[in-house]
Amino acid sequence: MPVSSVFAVENPSTNNSNAILDIASDNDELKTLVSAIEVAGLTDTLKGDGPFTIFAPSDRAFADLPEGTLENLLKPENNDNLQNILLYHVYNGKVTAQDATNLNGQEIDMANGKKAKMRVENGQVFINDAEIVTTDINAQNGVIHIIDTVLMPK
Repeated sequence: MPVSSVFAVENPSTNNSNAILDIASDNDELKTLVSAIEVAGLTDTLKGDGPFTIFAPSDRAFADLPEGTLENLLKPENNDNLQNILLYHVYNGKVTAQDATNLNGQEIDMANGKKAKMRVENGQVFINDAEIVTTDINAQNGVIHIIDTVLMPK
C-alpha cells in the first residue's frame, strides 16, 4: 500500500540504518502510535522504501482524545477507520522542518487521500491544528515530526 529554527524543539538526530517505524518504536513518546500502527496492519507499509514524512502524535496526544475513542478505534471491526486516521498522519515524500515552514498556508496531500494544511503562527509550525513539537527525527526512509494532537480526517 503506497503511503502517501522557528520550531519550539528541534531534534537533529539522524539514524540512516533504521526505518521510521524502527525509530518510532524506540521513542518513549510514540508507544501508542506504534501499537496502533501494528493493530492497523501498517507495519510493512511504514518500513517500506519511502520517503515518508510521519506527523506522529505523541502518547499525550492520544491520551487527550475523548474517553473511549482510542479503545474503540483499536477494535478489529474499526480497522478501516484506524488505517484512515493513521494514514492521515503520513505524507508520501520527505518534508523537513525547513520545508514545513516554506509550506505556510499550503495544503498537502496525505496518504489517505485527504489534505492537511500547513501553517506558521507566532514562530510555531502546525499541521491543521496540531503543533509540531519535535522535528527532523531522520530515518533511512523519511522523517518523523512529533505533534501534540491526533489529526482526524474530515
